[in-house]
Amino acid sequence: MTLPVMETERLVLRQLRADDADALHPMYSDAEANIYGSHPATTSIEETREQMAKRVADTAWRGWAITLKGDDTAIGNVASYEKRQGKVTEIGYMLRRDHWGHGYATEAVAAMIELLFAEGQRRVFADTDPDNAPSIAVVTRLGFTLEARLRAEWDTHIGVRDSLIFGLLEDEWKARRPKS
Repeated sequence: MTLPVMETERLVLRQLRADDADALHPMYSDAEANIYGSHPATTSIEETREQMAKRVADTAWRGWAITLKGDDTAIGNVASYEKRQGKVTEIGYMLRRDHWGHGYATEAVAAMIELLFAEGQRRVFADTDPDNAPSIAVVTRLGFTLEARLRAEWDTHIGVRDSLIFGLLEDEWKARRPKS
């Protein structure tokens, strides 16, 4: 399946490829950046390559590499998983530490949300660890609403964790966009 390319003012989001592993290894091997994920940081470039190959082969999730315009090197990724076909989609995102603090994650996630609603989704949601303040900041900036706290929801490499579910409806998203 070929994914559409998305462009923003500063970014290009293109299909994630297995050969992005080398560029994304600093992200996947960063213990702090992976603390709230379902998997611990990778410990070698070989492990990163194996995980990237699995991600790319997993057709349940659609994954895009985040790149800066004019440079095809992946600096992070965004992904979507349709929970209810044509209606509800879960999103995920991650950025290399050397690109934190520039608004790239928010910009990339916004582009993906725009695509998902254009494809006919009615609801987009993010499942976030309650202690993951940067991720909560991204979804809050984009207009998501905290819908639920699921206690002891999932087993992770740091133990059993709660989940915060943030949701965004298509009409809420459209209301936030500037009128043309």
